[in-house]
Amino acid sequence: MTAAAHGADGLVLRIDGSEPISAEAVAAVTALCDRAEDDTGEGLVAVHVSGAPGPAWPDGLTVGLVNKWEHALRRLERLGHVTAGVASGDCGGTALDALLATDVRIAAPGTRLLFAPVGGATWPGMALHRLTRDAGAARIRRAVLLGVPIEAADAHAMALVDELSADPEGALAELAAASRGVAGGELAVRRRLLSDAATTPFDEALGAHLAACDRALRRTAS
Repeated sequence: MTAAAHGADGLVLRIDGSEPISAEAVAAVTALCDRAEDDTGEGLVAVHVSGAPGPAWPDGLTVGLVNKWEHALRRLERLGHVTAGVASGDCGGTALDALLATDVRIAAPGTRLLFAPVGGATWPGMALHRLTRDAGAARIRRAVLLGVPIEAADAHAMALVDELSADPEGALAELAAASRGVAGGELAVRRRLLSDAATTPFDEALGAHLAACDRALRRTAS
């Protein structure tokens, strides 16, 4: 089941990766983003993911629906809140997609990241793009081409997950405390600078960083 709700410490999204991409899944992510954008506070958005697709996963799936799903995840990725993914067990399909759209990722021992099998190969969705961006093509080649699961320790070594924890809820609580006071607008700027750093030369990036510094100084002065 994929559902959005208010938790004790903020907004919570739960995604079952064994279920296919659906209009209901798109609606759940969209509802969470709507609530987060309406919330002027600075609380953490937690995304709990688990489950991996079976052989019938793509039945009835259309490119139009996939497009809506990917755009919903892009909204999640750009929220003015710190987002945390909490993964357990096998995570594939929608669970992997959503995990990779979060800022900070926590995994329980035994977690595995894997691509859904579709049409004699692995699913070529935007999880492939995000994994390559984060870890590099060479390190995930077997997962993408052969469907070999990425074990929790390997995912941590590749920085695909930030923390391995036998107490994910405790780790999430610590992250919630650390994220208090982070301004949403400034968070968006830092995300963009992080993303651009991998592909933008120093001289081209300097202007954006100076503008961000000026913005920060103006906020401090006001």
